[in-house]
Amino acid sequence: MTSLHNRHIDPLILKGLDGKNWHLEDYVARGGYSALRRILEEKITPEQIIADLKASSLRGRGGAGFPTGLKWSFMPRQFPGQKYLVCNTDEGEPGTFKDRDIIRYNPHALIEGMAIGAYAMGITVGYNYIHGEIFSAYDRFEEALEEARAANFLGDKIMGSEFSFQLHAHHGYGAYICGEETALLESLEGKKGQPRFKPPFPASFGLYGKPTTINNTETFAAVPFVLNIGPEKYLGMGKPNNGGSKIFSISGDVELPGNYEVPLGTPFAKLLELAGGMRGGKKIKAVIPGGSSAPVIRGDVMMNTDLDYDSIAKAGSMLGSGAVIVMDETRCMVKALERLSYFYFEESCGQCTPCREGTGWMYRMVHRIEQGQGRPDDLDMLNSIADNIQGRTICALGDAAAMPVRAFIKNFREEFEYHIEHKHCLVPAYI
Repeated sequence: MTSLHNRHIDPLILKGLDGKNWHLEDYVARGGYSALRRILEEKITPEQIIADLKASSLRGRGGAGFPTGLKWSFMPRQFPGQKYLVCNTDEGEPGTFKDRDIIRYNPHALIEGMAIGAYAMGITVGYNYIHGEIFSAYDRFEEALEEARAANFLGDKIMGSEFSFQLHAHHGYGAYICGEETALLESLEGKKGQPRFKPPFPASFGLYGKPTTINNTETFAAVPFVLNIGPEKYLGMGKPNNGGSKIFSISGDVELPGNYEVPLGTPFAKLLELAGGMRGGKKIKAVIPGGSSAPVIRGDVMMNTDLDYDSIAKAGSMLGSGAVIVMDETRCMVKALERLSYFYFEESCGQCTPCREGTGWMYRMVHRIEQGQGRPDDLDMLNSIADNIQGRTICALGDAAAMPVRAFIKNFREEFEYHIEHKHCLVPAYI
């Protein structure tokens, strides 16, 4: 259901891709594996690679936005036992569909990025944990792995060097919670996908109890481009503290939903223009800028906001995974929150009481309001429940459930109050 659009500004990962030129020979023709080859032939030190990533300001593209070079520096390279590298392609966040397109259209960029990461951190074994419901993308990545192994870009003594790296694909189980890094590790070990307490962090106690570094698909896929064009140029594509380009998955009430790769700091209005504008010429009402767990922003505010971590935070939300969900003037905000609340209620793993119980309470209250049975004190009660969930759970799913509730009520309170008072929707299309 996704579409790939290449009329972006300075794309890197998605440049020139048509769905057919994903093979190894196509990637090599585009300059693929040149960064890895140069590293091995020139014996570039791991310290230099990590320094370049720090200078590029490449931040984690999975949601948290943690600096990649800094994360890689946490790996104890001299640890005498096995260490692991893990790619998070679970991608269960509603509205997000960029990572599956990376492994569908440009899988070798991910493979090269992971190989470079393994070299930089002294790791010999890696896994790509792929969402359990994207079967064709999983098969594509397996084909790309076979091509890379046959060409000795993976395996023992890569390209005649002393560096060896084995990379495997692992099919996930379709659970949202497995996108959380420690729940992913539990699932990868064959156990129930439930988050671990932190500390210890994966860099010291990760997969099978060994030091592990986990990054998102887009993060790894960006690494070869950072090293090929240089950290200064990569940083210059974006903004200070927000280096490079970012793939945004835009969906909802736009003419051309799909994946668009633009420099960080691009105005949202420009992204909306690339996506063909609002569908049917309707007025923009609301935008969720970073996947369903990110707080919603009013449309007029979003039209004056840039797409980078700091600008989105200033506007009251998060860049997150870069999943931009656009809603027009015909959309009911109570109905939208009801659907989101049901999702988090269903996807809670049940380990933490505030999340296990609180997500159900919030969904049932929002559902009651939507059904015309709301009470005057419901909104204050919803905020109170959200306050008692947020920051009180092992992982961030509790926050992901609470933040939308608080943001929808804050930014569209009049619509919720209308539902409660009049027992039906303020939006004519929903009456």
